[in-house]
Amino acid sequence: MKLRAQGRPFLTESPQNRRQQTQLRRTVAAGSIDFNHVNFSYKQGSGKNALSDIDLHIKSGETIGVIGGTGCGKSSLVNLICRLYDVDQGSVCVGGVDVRKYDTEALRNQVSVVLQKNTLFSGTILDNLRWGNPDATEEECARACRAACADEFIDRMPEGYRTRIERGGSNVSGGQKQRLCIARALLKKPKVLILDDSTSAVDTATDAKIRRAFAEEIPGTTKIIIAQRVSSVESADRILVLEEGRINAFDTHENLLKNNAIYQEIYTSQMEGGGDFDQPA
Repeated sequence: MKLRAQGRPFLTESPQNRRQQTQLRRTVAAGSIDFNHVNFSYKQGSGKNALSDIDLHIKSGETIGVIGGTGCGKSSLVNLICRLYDVDQGSVCVGGVDVRKYDTEALRNQVSVVLQKNTLFSGTILDNLRWGNPDATEEECARACRAACADEFIDRMPEGYRTRIERGGSNVSGGQKQRLCIARALLKKPKVLILDDSTSAVDTATDAKIRRAFAEEIPGTTKIIIAQRVSSVESADRILVLEEGRINAFDTHENLLKNNAIYQEIYTSQMEGGGDFDQPA
């Protein structure tokens, strides 16, 4: 039987097709990410895009660095992947499926985001870790903490993983809090892991150890690292340079250092002791 909607005929779906579609939308099959000519603004009709004509294709398991100045669109880009916002034009796909076709909870369970200032709550370290995966065993929690270099300070605490975290994580440092939040995200075993400046409070040596652990422990997970420090992204498979909401370049560290003026400027300013990009002198 044919029905009519907006003047166009379409066939009714069979119950079997509806079940298959529902299953598809609750399962993220892979961590590939595609931005297909995306335009996005926080206020539609304002004429001011946060992102313009983003055409970007990332393979499952790749590690991608994202770098650029304040307000260039770094966080806007990743917010579209986990569907905190929807595109104005174009599409964002994860695992080959438009993110708007996923059940939101299912999508966000498989696209795990660690922010610069994530939240810890009152309870033990284990309680906080298991917020990422309530069924995680102690060994799984310990392994995630080793990958996030959180075991280094947990092992020094008198009660170890049963140490109580005060409300908001007031009894741990900023770097310790970030590492616990990374471990919590890893326990979800996501298809995509997004680090939005979430190693800014750890030293560069620990940052490097975390990135090496990612390569060994979660090689199949797509990793997107937004950072101010070039050292945090230089080992990525490819690095995205954003400028005023547009793609300026997308290449390896070596090629960008040879051919991209923005990347050269960021690198030089940091190597000469100018501090992290975006930070006032």
